[in-house]
Amino acid sequence: MTNGSVPQPSTALTAYGWDSAFDSDFAVHAERGLTPGRIVRVDRGLCDVVLPDGPGGLRTVRADTEDVFTRDPMKVACTGDWAAVDETPDAGPAVRALLPRRTTFVRSTSSKRSEGQVLAANVDLAVIAVSIAAELDLGRLERFVSLAWTSGAQPLVVLTKADLVDEPSHLLDDARGAAPGVEVLVVSAATGHGVPEVAAALAGTTSVLLGQSGAGKSTLTNAVLGREVQEVQAIRDSDGKGRHTTTTRDLLPLPGGGVIIDTPGLRGVGLYDADAGLTQTFSDIEALAGACRFQDCSHDSEPGCAVLAALDDGTLTHRRLDSYRKLLRENAWIASRTDARLRAEMRREWKLRSAAGREMYERKRGGGHRKVY
Repeated sequence: MTNGSVPQPSTALTAYGWDSAFDSDFAVHAERGLTPGRIVRVDRGLCDVVLPDGPGGLRTVRADTEDVFTRDPMKVACTGDWAAVDETPDAGPAVRALLPRRTTFVRSTSSKRSEGQVLAANVDLAVIAVSIAAELDLGRLERFVSLAWTSGAQPLVVLTKADLVDEPSHLLDDARGAAPGVEVLVVSAATGHGVPEVAAALAGTTSVLLGQSGAGKSTLTNAVLGREVQEVQAIRDSDGKGRHTTTTRDLLPLPGGGVIIDTPGLRGVGLYDADAGLTQTFSDIEALAGACRFQDCSHDSEPGCAVLAALDDGTLTHRRLDSYRKLLRENAWIASRTDARLRAEMRREWKLRSAAGREMYERKRGGGHRKVY
């Protein structure tokens, strides 16, 4: 197919998020006679791609991704990627290149190499679904919000299954406290409460729906789509949780414009290079830390510590500070496993702390002083 026969993507793919900036990124591929498209699903070396078809029309093809295969998990094709597709091979369409990503939602994998795994690309809005039919896990919410900010997308928290809770107002307040600066909506897909607000927030964007299994993501997806697209299983009476149904990351068009990526439930959500996201998520603690007497305050026992003062007067909870410290440690550990210099610095610090601890122990026992190296 020559470039002259390709419909203008600015009109055909606008509903999927295409704009003039992507036109510029695609120019070099257009010269090769390739067709622009958006990956809506990836499955074992193949992917489904939406392509322009005729004046303003769209079609979906199955394409091979061998040409963009890489052992780097951060660069493999994923749902949400924009692709340059060759439709001429006898074997069928093939993805020849991926366009530069604007945003990338990444979590760390469980591998010993601490690799990153891209869950979705080119996302504007990260919708974090949290069921309030079960106990609200604020630490997990803070983790999801940190990853969302890190990706470059705008987070949106949706508290689902509100029809199973008599009075959700206190849970709404708790969620807002765990996600400062983030809009939090209370929704019941069963009754329709809050669904129009969610649909309005998603309209015209590329959004990704994230959360644990049983958080009601597929039910919420069906509600905003206005039709049954994703399979849903009944919740358990014992704990109000659903069972995992979504098995692939699917990009689906919204009736009001824009697209949504429904993802499988995430049991483990490890941080990956999340410094910026943690700073944003815990902006309240970061602001307090800026008022401490010492710039290198560890917020442990130093005089003039604004963070400890906030704990004393109840402005800051111990739970939130503990969560902040935990996520900072995890993020630093993940970074240390991929950064030899940082890893050496951490080992040196641990050695000093261990030696200082031994010296303190000897002093308490009345032993002699030991030099700390």
